[in-house]
Order: sequence, then C-alpha cells, then structure tokens
Amino acid sequence: MKQAVIASLHRRLKRYFEETPSPVAHFMAVRTFDPFRVLVATILSARTRDQTTTLAAERLFRAIGSLADLQKLPLKTLETLIYPVGFYKTKARMLKQLPAAVTTLTGGTLPVTVEELVKLPGVGRKTANLVVTEAFDGYGICVDIHVHRICNRLGLLKTKTPEQTEIALRRSLPKRYWKTWNRYLVAFGQTLCLPQTPRCGACPIYSHCRRVGVVRKPATARSRTSRPA
Repeated sequence: MKQAVIASLHRRLKRYFEETPSPVAHFMAVRTFDPFRVLVATILSARTRDQTTTLAAERLFRAIGSLADLQKLPLKTLETLIYPVGFYKTKARMLKQLPAAVTTLTGGTLPVTVEELVKLPGVGRKTANLVVTEAFDGYGICVDIHVHRICNRLGLLKTKTPEQTEIALRRSLPKRYWKTWNRYLVAFGQTLCLPQTPRCGACPIYSHCRRVGVVRKPATARSRTSRPA
C-alpha cells in the first residue's frame, strides 16, 4: 500500500464518517466503549443489522450492567430481551456461559488480548479485535464483511476471506490507522459503498478506487461529487 494513498483514503473516510449518520455510529453509542458492553453487543451483532442489534442491546443493558448481572439473568428472559437478533437462542446460550468462562480464564476480569478473548464462547477474531480496539484502546484490526469487501473493491488487497484480509492489513496498513479503519469503512459500506449497488456518483474516494467486481456502469466525472483530500 502506498502511504500517500492510505493517508488520503483515511482522511476522506474520516470526514465522511463525521458528516454522515450511520447505523454503526448509533451502535457505538450503545456500547459506550465499556468493555462489558462492547463484548456483549458485538456478540449480539453477528449476522444482524446494526439497527436491530442497537435496539436489542438497549433492552438488555437496561436489565444488566455486568457479568454478575448476566449470570443471574434467566436464560428465557435473556432470549426475550435480545430477540429478534439473528440466532438469538444460540447467542443467549453463549452469553449465559460467558461469566463462568471469564472466571475460569482470567479470574473474573475481561481479557485484553485477541488471543485470550477468542477463547470465550461466541467470540471470534472480529469480536476480539473490536473489543481490544474500542474497549481497551489497543491496536486491533476488526474485519467484517464491509472492511473485507471495500478493501478488495478499492484494489488495496486481493483476499478471499475476512481472516485473510485481517492478516494482510496487519502486514501492510500503518498501525496509526488500525483503531479507526473498521468504524470508517463500516459506516461507508452501510451508507454509500453498498454490496450490490455502490453509489459511485457520490463517492469521496472514487479517484482511489479500482472498482474491483463492480459491474454497474460508473458515474461520469460530471455527476460525481468531488471532495478535496
């Protein structure tokens, strides 16, 4: 990756994130950067739209505020609170296992590394990286479908899975961008760089994009909204 290109991309994506309301921004507000909330809300978010996850998380966090509260909450009540997130019964079961798993692993304190977090029920690398970054202000690269898709669409990478994308970004993306790369690309992917019909005509990073896999006819230069770097 060319450093000047990455710097320009990050700067423009940051501006877009700050100026454009997005589901991920509301989701971040629900998590409030509290480690417990970040972990639980991110587990809920798997295969679920951020709007749905946000409402479910709000209901759940009105009932609980800690691992101890989660342990006391009956499974059926938990299922009711998080419905209709995807696979809500499986996620409720995983969440019920979480307090005991944390106690066994660290004595009751949430782990602070990706390697330890992925040992918890319902926690994959995406969730672990997000907790490290958002809750502990550490360096992680959270790669979801948006980050994976957009990095490949831009032509920055040529990877087949989110896991491969994370490895590639860890090797090539300057560390100073790790903490914000996910939130900027997720907001961008939710509102503009859509999976099937990207809105290329309004794209602030059009000049940097190779549009890999985009089959629709790109917008003309006249119709595009240009923004300075």
